[in-house]
Parts: sequence; C-alpha cells; structure tokens
Amino acid sequence: MATTEAVNLYDYIRNVPDFPKPGILFRDITPLLREPRAFRHAIERFVAELRPRKVEVIAAAEARGFLFAAPIALELEVGLVPIRKAGKLPCKTLSHTYQLEYGTDTLEMHADAIQPGNRVVVVDDVLATGGTVHACCQLVEKAGGIVVGCAFLIELAALKGRERIAQYHPISLLRFE
Repeated sequence: MATTEAVNLYDYIRNVPDFPKPGILFRDITPLLREPRAFRHAIERFVAELRPRKVEVIAAAEARGFLFAAPIALELEVGLVPIRKAGKLPCKTLSHTYQLEYGTDTLEMHADAIQPGNRVVVVDDVLATGGTVHACCQLVEKAGGIVVGCAFLIELAALKGRERIAQYHPISLLRFE
C-alpha cells in the first residue's frame, strides 16, 4: 500500500459553517474519502503509528469510524470489531451505557468479539469531547481486552477529549483548535 509522496491531509477537510446547527463549524471528511491518494496516505500514517503497539484487534465506533478501521485492520492483518448502537448486532452482546449531555446512550459489541488479553486500538473519525470513544474503551475492557490506543483522523482540541481518554494513548492525524 506504500505511497512515496506526502499529502497534506488538511487540504482534504472541508469546513461547513452552521452545520448541523447555527454556530457549529463542521469538519467534513468526505473530500478526503473521495480522493484515493489522500485516503491512502491517512491509512498509511495510522498504520505507521499503530504497528509498534502490537495491535491484535481494531475496534471501530459506528459509523464513520468503520471507514478508517477496516483498511487499518487489513494493513495490520488483524481482526475488526464493530461497536454499534444498541439493537444493531444479531448475536449475544456486551453493552455499555454512558452519559450524554442530555440523557444516555448505549453501545454494544458481540460478546465473543474480543478475547481476554487482546491488544485493542479503538478507531473513530473525530475526537471531540471523548464521550463515545471512552465508552468504547470501557466496553473493550469489559470484554477483557487491553486498550493500547485510540486513533482519530481529526481532533477538535478545544473540546478537550484527549484529556478524557489520555490513559488510552490517543493519536490524531489532524488537530483543529
């Protein structure tokens, strides 16, 4: 999968003001996904960062996390575990309910997806407040997995999600203040 030329990934993130509501600046990743050279470069950077962690499983947060997790897992030659919202998986699941600003949400994964002692990296597209990825990490730990990292394309630094998940050694390819 190796490419030889560097790509400025920031060039492939589109800023969309006032989406999904007024006052929000949305960081749109679809231009990066549309450009194979940029997408490939992002995956190569993730793999270079994660390979030394001796990862055995990639766990991905629904749904955009799946877009990055699948090619990362293939390149690392490890398994991929989807973490989904409640009720979306067909077999026996483990679940974790966590607090949102205005209520709760529940994430699930198949109970047999991660074996005790598996070295797991949790992947998502954006690190904002860290609530969802923290819940994913707790779900992995409930299964007996060891979270050896969290990986994100984009980090929204002002929302301080990195502080919430610091114990999981997060990496992000792009950082916006």
